[in-house]
Amino acid sequence: MAQVTGDGLSVHIVWDWNGTLLCDIGAVVEATNAAFDELGLPTITLERYRELYCVPVPRFYERLLGRAPTAEEWAVMDETFHRHYWRAAEGVPLEEGAAEMLAARQAAGHTQSLCSLAPHDRLLPLLRTHGIAERFVRVDGATGPTGGGRGGKAGQMERHLRELAAAHAVSPGRTVVIGDAVDDAVAAAHVGARAVLFTGGSHSRASLEEAGVPVVDSLAEAVEVAERIARP
Repeated sequence: MAQVTGDGLSVHIVWDWNGTLLCDIGAVVEATNAAFDELGLPTITLERYRELYCVPVPRFYERLLGRAPTAEEWAVMDETFHRHYWRAAEGVPLEEGAAEMLAARQAAGHTQSLCSLAPHDRLLPLLRTHGIAERFVRVDGATGPTGGGRGGKAGQMERHLRELAAAHAVSPGRTVVIGDAVDDAVAAAHVGARAVLFTGGSHSRASLEEAGVPVVDSLAEAVEVAERIARP
């Protein structure tokens, strides 16, 4: 993990992974359509996916199907989705400019961390593959049999910030979460941090704007806004 070299007053950024640093929305939609194909359901476009996406994921599938999936359908879709997604994941690139941006922030002495609902044991190898594992003072992926852990993204963010405060004196008031989904904004609010949402992932701009936080179209703009809104 990265060494802390900042003055303690700069903005700490908590990055989301899927759909934010990792440009994987295409792989996500392809895996979703593979899951649908298993059940003989019609394919979905990227635009439709972003229009309907929400968490928890079973609720998202309910929107897509027009009804709640049965337990059997959910089991098939969940297994098929993950099988197809992880088969493609290693070939998915980072968002344009992400690696350079992370390196520049670290070189400038700013701290940053990563909090994701991606499985921790799969996340760490991907960070090493992309050469960015050392850019973060802490990385937390999902652990345990329930995947997302207790409380979903909000619960995980609470645990993430608690560890950051203990190890690196990171305060919520100087923290900005950058993600691609409404639950990233909800998680930030849960811990008293701010949030910036990026349009390159799972949600449409219209749905992101309903969260009531800044919405941007690039990670560079996300960092600029984060630096501005976290300063007193």
